[in-house]
Amino acid sequence: MDLQSLTLLVEILDAGNLSAAARRLKMSRANVSYHLNQLERSVGAQLVRRTTRRAEATEIGLRLYQHGVAIQGELLAARESVTALGQGLQGRVRLSVPSGYGQLVMADWLIDFKRQYPGIVLDVVFENRIEDLLRDEVDIAIRVVPEPPQNLVARELGPVRYVACASSDYARRNPLPVQLDELQGAPVVTAAVIGRQLRVSAYQGETRREVILEPTLISENFLFLRQAILAGLGIGLVPDYVVQEDVRKGDVVTTLDDWRLSIFGTQMFMLYMPNRQHTRAIRTFIDFILERVRAPE
Repeated sequence: MDLQSLTLLVEILDAGNLSAAARRLKMSRANVSYHLNQLERSVGAQLVRRTTRRAEATEIGLRLYQHGVAIQGELLAARESVTALGQGLQGRVRLSVPSGYGQLVMADWLIDFKRQYPGIVLDVVFENRIEDLLRDEVDIAIRVVPEPPQNLVARELGPVRYVACASSDYARRNPLPVQLDELQGAPVVTAAVIGRQLRVSAYQGETRREVILEPTLISENFLFLRQAILAGLGIGLVPDYVVQEDVRKGDVVTTLDDWRLSIFGTQMFMLYMPNRQHTRAIRTFIDFILERVRAPE
């Protein structure tokens, strides 16, 4: 068994299937399968259970995977130590952030980070999906989820507060909902899963209620939703950071303020893979973001 074989095993299990591993390794699927078979033959045990869609580690495969990850981490640390001699911090961080939070809250943080660490390459993707996110060569993902996936490390970044709101012009022309049930008859502008009814959870003290809505305008892009709200197209259900400046200026008003609203979750998390030796660049970025989150406003 050699380092190349362990690297192959790590890539297969990280990618989730042989085809994805082949793309990452720039090999044919048949070649990846051949080398995996050779590794299993040399070990004398099955290391990976293959199905048509997934590749999962056996108990022995998992132990070898953990050794492979540790060895890769040590090699990476050694390479970084040599590269960093006489130079500033270098490396690459591939980050996935939600469209609204990323642009309205994190953009200034990311710019400040780049100014402080010009040698680190920041590769930022603005998206809201989480399915197999970290298998797509993403180092860190920022997400709002009800419960973080158990297979990922989750660091809390703070609460997410949704608000019901409308433009001041819309509020002058139309009565705003004052009861939760009145949202059902209003033109709602929000983010939702296309083709499904929107379930909004509402909390007031110990009381929890759920309202099922059919929005009139749906988008994953919260900057677009903000424009739609300002244009007076209806009642917006968005995180407070989307419209907080507009509320401060008086261009947007809120309603149902005695309810705490939630659509996708009430907590923002930083997510990344466990059991990985992060580069100095990634560790520095994680610490930088956590410090920004905890800093007083």
